[in-house]
Amino acid sequence: MSENKQVKQLKPLYPAVEHENVRALLEYTAEKYGDDAVFIIKEKKGGRKEAPVYRNISYKELREDVRRLGTGMMAEGISSARIAIIGENSYQWQLAYLTAMSGLGICVPLDKGLPYTELKTSIQKSGCNVLIFDKKHESLAEQLRSEAADPMSTPTAVSIYICMDKDDDDEGGFLSFSRLLKVGSDKIASGSTAFDRLQVNREALSNLIFTSGTTSAAKAVMLNQRNIMYNIYSLQLTEDIRHGDVNIALLPYHHTFGATGQLLMYACGVTTVFCDGLKYLQKNFVEYHVSVFIGVPLLMEAMYKKIMAGIRKQGKEKTFKRGVTLSRALRKVKIDVRRKLFKDVLNELGGNLRMVVSGASALDSAVIRGYEDLGVEVVQGYGMTESAPVISAENPFNRAPGSIGLAMPGMDVQIADPDEEGIGEIIVRSPSVMMGYYQDEAETAKVIRNGWLHTGDLAYLDEKGCIHITGRSKNVIVLKNGKNVYPEEIETIIAELPYVKENIVFGEVRREGADDKDEVLVAKIVYDEDIMKDVYNAVTGEQIRETVEKDIDRINSNMPKYKHVHRLILQTEEMSKTTTGKVKRYEERNRGSHD
Repeated sequence: MSENKQVKQLKPLYPAVEHENVRALLEYTAEKYGDDAVFIIKEKKGGRKEAPVYRNISYKELREDVRRLGTGMMAEGISSARIAIIGENSYQWQLAYLTAMSGLGICVPLDKGLPYTELKTSIQKSGCNVLIFDKKHESLAEQLRSEAADPMSTPTAVSIYICMDKDDDDEGGFLSFSRLLKVGSDKIASGSTAFDRLQVNREALSNLIFTSGTTSAAKAVMLNQRNIMYNIYSLQLTEDIRHGDVNIALLPYHHTFGATGQLLMYACGVTTVFCDGLKYLQKNFVEYHVSVFIGVPLLMEAMYKKIMAGIRKQGKEKTFKRGVTLSRALRKVKIDVRRKLFKDVLNELGGNLRMVVSGASALDSAVIRGYEDLGVEVVQGYGMTESAPVISAENPFNRAPGSIGLAMPGMDVQIADPDEEGIGEIIVRSPSVMMGYYQDEAETAKVIRNGWLHTGDLAYLDEKGCIHITGRSKNVIVLKNGKNVYPEEIETIIAELPYVKENIVFGEVRREGADDKDEVLVAKIVYDEDIMKDVYNAVTGEQIRETVEKDIDRINSNMPKYKHVHRLILQTEEMSKTTTGKVKRYEERNRGSHD
């Protein structure tokens, strides 16, 4: 085995405070940012035609709402609880999360995209006795409650149900935030300090987060507040998130990156707004003048393709390309006119968008260049739930095309046992690494060995020391000749074809007639019918296949023979994904073509 390669750490660039816990963070932000808006809430008072009303919630109000809700919940006997939260991103969701994390117990964010049986299993496995939900998930609460009264079913431990966005308590036994907040206010006015006196142990279990389980059954990651607070601290040291920025909360809050990202926004004094739905995303950017956001590649690529489609529709593609060529030339002599030159395009996104943070998987390098041509900085990061979650990231001073940057400050990251190509597994040792998997010592021992978290991700270091991921160790295709093929490498190239919406590459045993029993590569591609028709004049299945085969032949010609794609599966139906947008690779591999 080769000696492990050490990854350089990002140098701190910005002032930051490592907060003891969530309660300390709330106190700090209330004092530092005071009456500044932490959230802007849009309320529709009347019918569709009536203009919405916008309500600003200040940092001070957020802290007081947490105090009120926590005091009200304690009045219902909730303490040392296991609190499950499920719902759409909202102010109420954050209120529930922050209150639970301020000393009431262990917080269990649930993935709203899961089917009922998996949600119930998660609630049972984590031992939750409190469920906080929004109106959209009222049926979940009702079903859990009805099963609890059925002697033939296996009930959960939930005994208290709280609806976060109802005005009054439910006659059937659902509590409401509105009443709990009122009870809390009354008790605080009467001198109650019970919630204020709760202790928050930063080393104790604080979060149980179920992984998305793209390749195996979901596991419950145990995080404490030291894990989470250190991650926020390291991000604040290195990323240019500014006081006064406007962030749109796109990543679901049950996802670690969504939760940690929102806490980072608090620490930096940012105002957060909510999306009305993906089809209204562009309208919301304009409405709120969004300046920063954290997203996943699928969303960012879709946004960019929509921008480019708009430019083509207006017949301005040639003018745009000339502008890009000009601005790139000027930047070489330190003259940056991008935001002036492409002001009209940026205005379609609200005019203020300046920075995008991408995580979860690799972002197409052409899309990165596209955003940056407009004057929007794109920063890629890498992490996993087991590390709360960020492990490495780029910033304006440390970046390379296709890389995920350097290790975060204070995090020991290495490339373990690199092969002759320098590719090895990313391992990390840091204050952010999880406590382990809940009630699963065997799985914990597999990934945490001698204090090092083994991520299962394979990577190499470039000449700058930046990390480049080649794929998951579980996805590596080992050919008969001993060569390793990293499917993600080929997928990235295929993704640059204009008509490709998504794709995966996998190995299958060579078909009948072959005597070597070797594996060959198969590419499964979801294509855009409109682009095929409008750009390539390909309508029939035969024409479409001929178009793709021609491009794959060209890609193959630039690859070593063992990396050639031998078979294509073409379809228009999108692939099955986790709720964070990752393709369920093994499920898709076992499904046939949907042509």
